Amino acid sequence: MSEISAPKGVRDILPDESWKWDYVFGVLRKTAADFGFSEVHLPIFEHTELFSRGIGDTTDVVEKEMYTFTDKGGRSITLRPEATASMVRSYLEHRMGTLPQPVKMWCAGPMFRYERPQKGRYRQFWQVDFESLGSASPYADAEIIALSLEAFRRLGLSRLEVVINSVGCPACRPDYRRRLTEYFSSREGDLCETCRDRMGRNPLRILDCKKESCRQVTEDAPSVYESLCGECREHFDAVRSSLDGLGAVYRLDKRLVRGLDYYTKTAYEVLSGALGSQNAVCGGGRYDNLAEAIGGPHVPGVGFAAGVDRILMVMEQEGCSFGKEPRLDVFGVALDFRSRAAILSVVDLLRKNGISADMDFNDRSMKAQMKAASARNARLACILGEDELTRGTVAVKDLTTGEQKEIAGEGLAQAVKEMLSTLKG
Repeated sequence: MSEISAPKGVRDILPDESWKWDYVFGVLRKTAADFGFSEVHLPIFEHTELFSRGIGDTTDVVEKEMYTFTDKGGRSITLRPEATASMVRSYLEHRMGTLPQPVKMWCAGPMFRYERPQKGRYRQFWQVDFESLGSASPYADAEIIALSLEAFRRLGLSRLEVVINSVGCPACRPDYRRRLTEYFSSREGDLCETCRDRMGRNPLRILDCKKESCRQVTEDAPSVYESLCGECREHFDAVRSSLDGLGAVYRLDKRLVRGLDYYTKTAYEVLSGALGSQNAVCGGGRYDNLAEAIGGPHVPGVGFAAGVDRILMVMEQEGCSFGKEPRLDVFGVALDFRSRAAILSVVDLLRKNGISADMDFNDRSMKAQMKAASARNARLACILGEDELTRGTVAVKDLTTGEQKEIAGEGLAQAVKEMLSTLKG
């Protein structure tokens, strides 16, 4: 074992798990395409200002969790803690406002937050992120929620619950902040130190606190619904009506504000009954003022993000299928020294014909090579020795039945394809 191990809070995704990730990404990619979302690839670090202005200075992410450093040019750089701000920055930078609206994009990749590692949560973690930019319609909100539910349905998840709320807008939020401040001031002694500090800056953040003492205080906090302006109330009613029309089951939660300041109007989460207390598998909502917060024009947007580690964890706990585990089609076995160079040509021929193939590179015995073929879960073994070289043939063995055929070298690839077709069928 090396003296150097991976840092705390990060992990290696090894071959016995990575194929499951490929399956999940495949399902998500097809779902995205069916909903008209195009894939983009974003940088993993940005200027720190993008996140401090976009996410909000009073959020836990900006206050406590960002990986920020000064680069060699003296610039403050941050490893991305989430993708929405980056997606909006990309939309603005590449003038996507000139395209037909909304522009619907998705991405997948690692995010970075310095927080206590826990079940399904790491300091480097993978997220998938879906964003619809350029439409203020409540139907865009409903589509985003429907997209997340359809993706999870295709992955086989069943024990899910949708929780939604409205967090208002700049027109009606000041009244709600005032009412929250008055209420929390009367219960200040029951709040944690962090929430007491937030009370004067952003009392909505208190609703998101996970400490039990603060959760008890927020149970009787004023409801946002009493402060919503006409536009926000109409928008939220339309979202709920659309979800009803789509047959989506949901419940309201006045304490749901999400952990980022850029949300306006709709906020939602999808919770899993398979995860215990840390039960959110995705979360999102509307963020109509994010583009302006980072120095751009007004661009309404709505989206969601989901942690891939969480998705896989729920799938495994619910016994969902990941499809078939990849298997090697053919393992090449050389019986002697002269055949070792030739078996490489055989493996190369098979690979060029779309057949997955590998071989031994350590000059091991035939017995050891056959054992390696079984360990790789290969379907067939192509065996080559002095006799086969003389006759211009290759022995092909079915590793399940033990049946063996001798096949002419010129027709090997086609014969192997036919055998594999029978085995896979």
